[in-house]
Amino acid sequence: MKLSTFKYELPDRLIAQQPLAERGASRLLRVDRASGAIRDMQFADLASQLDRGDLLVVNNTRVMPARLFAHKESGGKVEILVERLLGDSRCLAQLRASKTPKPGSKLVLDNDVVLEVQGRQESFFELDSTPTPLAGLLTELGHMPLPPYIKREDTDVDRERYQTVYASVSGAVAAPTAGLHFDEAMFAELASRGIEKAEVTLHVGAGTFQPVRSEHIEDHLMHAEYLEVDQACVNAVRAARSRGNRVIAVGTTAVRSLETAARNGELRPWSGDSRLFIFPGYEFRVIDGMVTNFHLPESTLLMLVCAFAGTGPVLEAYRHAVRHEYRFFSYGDAMLLM
Repeated sequence: MKLSTFKYELPDRLIAQQPLAERGASRLLRVDRASGAIRDMQFADLASQLDRGDLLVVNNTRVMPARLFAHKESGGKVEILVERLLGDSRCLAQLRASKTPKPGSKLVLDNDVVLEVQGRQESFFELDSTPTPLAGLLTELGHMPLPPYIKREDTDVDRERYQTVYASVSGAVAAPTAGLHFDEAMFAELASRGIEKAEVTLHVGAGTFQPVRSEHIEDHLMHAEYLEVDQACVNAVRAARSRGNRVIAVGTTAVRSLETAARNGELRPWSGDSRLFIFPGYEFRVIDGMVTNFHLPESTLLMLVCAFAGTGPVLEAYRHAVRHEYRFFSYGDAMLLM
């Protein structure tokens, strides 16, 4: 399948640069999988679209303030994006510098703590901050790793709003953005209607923003991301199934978590790195519906949505969203596909 199949035109002005004043104030584009019918709604209407006993599965990962600024001993500036903590004082990170640092190079942070470049793993560098714990450094000096299409510096507002209200397991460098629309009032309404919630963990990596470069998408190598699906989640999904209810994934990361854990045909507890690449032709094993934001043209996330609801209907829904000036990407509006 050609990459160009997943291209669409998007004016820059529709790329949301700031969150709305209220989480639940977003718009919601409802797409019917069976008919392709499109309906303009508000995100606050979500509960009315679900049935008592339906199950929402959310991703509880927490975004780390993973962007650090340093300089080499020679004075050159280096931007560090921590991808994964490997221990108290070691991590994998992407580095941006005028000249790529070599193993043994020392990167000096603003508080004079030194990170040593230990080596390289594919596109990532292994850094060591011994004896200083990295978690404390990120809390003290780290910036929220806003996506590259948000053309501004991060602020204190992003520490709250580029984070779901249920984020509890630190480890992501990008937010599971479908969850950003939910607030406590919405969860209270969902609970009052008998709609249940379960959690998975998938630590979203910087690879989520890497473009697909293969002309044919089948040749693309998916980046690895760590995920966990525990027994409590498996039990909740099985219970919903036994009641005849639907399983609705909140975000593409929840989709990939559940589908990874069901690769052998049955959903089971699972933990580890996943490279599951979902594109049209994939047979879904777990989910019946999906809440998701609007995704970049030619991205693996858009391909996943097309796999679930059909390439033609999804791209038509995107064209509708552009015509009606929905807000796109991380701080943008949402879709409900069922």
